[in-house]
Amino acid sequence: MKVVEPIRDKYMIEQMKTVLRQQSERNWFLFVMGINTGLRISDLLKLRVRDVRNQTHIELKEEKTKKFKRFLLNLDLRRTVLEYTRFMEDEEYLFPSNKTDLPLQRVQAYKILKSAAKEIGLENIGSHTCRKTFGYWHYQMYQDIALLQNILNHSHPSITLKYIGINQEMMDKSLENFSL
Repeated sequence: MKVVEPIRDKYMIEQMKTVLRQQSERNWFLFVMGINTGLRISDLLKLRVRDVRNQTHIELKEEKTKKFKRFLLNLDLRRTVLEYTRFMEDEEYLFPSNKTDLPLQRVQAYKILKSAAKEIGLENIGSHTCRKTFGYWHYQMYQDIALLQNILNHSHPSITLKYIGINQEMMDKSLENFSL
């Protein structure tokens, strides 16, 4: 079984953005929101315009954990939200389905990400890729596993390290030149 991985290469992140934007603004924005918030896809998809437009934070009850979460939207993301939602009504879903009045379904979001990844040659992509990518890059920037554990609502630092693929990466690096 293949493990869903974060995108560890910033060039590939930009490639994903390019491919997704060629498909639609919605697909591009789903990816951008995902990698900049670390929210689960199930929590992203149920968001409405009013939940993010002119807001500094996203406030929600996580679908999986049922825990309340308050998450800062960084300045770049706030600007992106304003641009993306400029012609949308407050009650509209942020990521509307093209076929119904409902939000995009999780399976469809997965297919969108998977197809864009395939186009640029990325493997091991899934519905958790955006969240894992957020976690991976947050950890690279701040090297604070306790903080990231808290942000991702994980129960233990080891779960967070495994989730973002750092354990495997550290083991691989330690073994690369290990020879007796």
